[in-house]
Amino acid sequence: MVDLALLQSVSYIAGALGVCVAAIFYVLNLRISQRNQELTLKAQQQTLETRKLQFVTSITNQLNSEEGHRRYNELMNMEWKDYDDFERKYGSDYNLDNAAKRFSVWYTYNTLGMLVREKLVEPELLYPIVDGSVLTNWSKFKDVIKEQRKRYGPEDDYSEFEFLYNEIYRVALSRDPSFKIPETLTHYVPDK
Repeated sequence: MVDLALLQSVSYIAGALGVCVAAIFYVLNLRISQRNQELTLKAQQQTLETRKLQFVTSITNQLNSEEGHRRYNELMNMEWKDYDDFERKYGSDYNLDNAAKRFSVWYTYNTLGMLVREKLVEPELLYPIVDGSVLTNWSKFKDVIKEQRKRYGPEDDYSEFEFLYNEIYRVALSRDPSFKIPETLTHYVPDK
């Protein structure tokens, strides 16, 4: 007959093997779960990057469309002597169409600036898309915007547009240290 001690030993060994097998399966399940979480996180990041790119593309498409270029050139060809002259010619009380075009462009830049400030979009990504238009728009209208801040508030009105200008200008200088914003903007001035 089988000895009781042998049966107990076999039972202990079987129990120990069961615990070892369970521990191995537990560790394997943890590793599989960890890999699945990493893959899920990567997929979520890719989805986020895709959505971010789609959002930025939809915004920049407005600027780079035929209508967007028409608005840009119309704004760049505006001329005024001082802020009061600007208001008489282009202010929303006198020229609602021009004000709507201007606000459309400025708010678009403001939105892009907010995305850059929040680190949702890198300025290096935007640079080839909006470089010249952001730089020349801010350069042309900065005094108007700053005067509007003083007169009507808030003090940080279009601050994200200004932030975007600074970031795009920084990128421009990093690519070409001799870069300068043309003083003539859209007006052609022949060499003498």
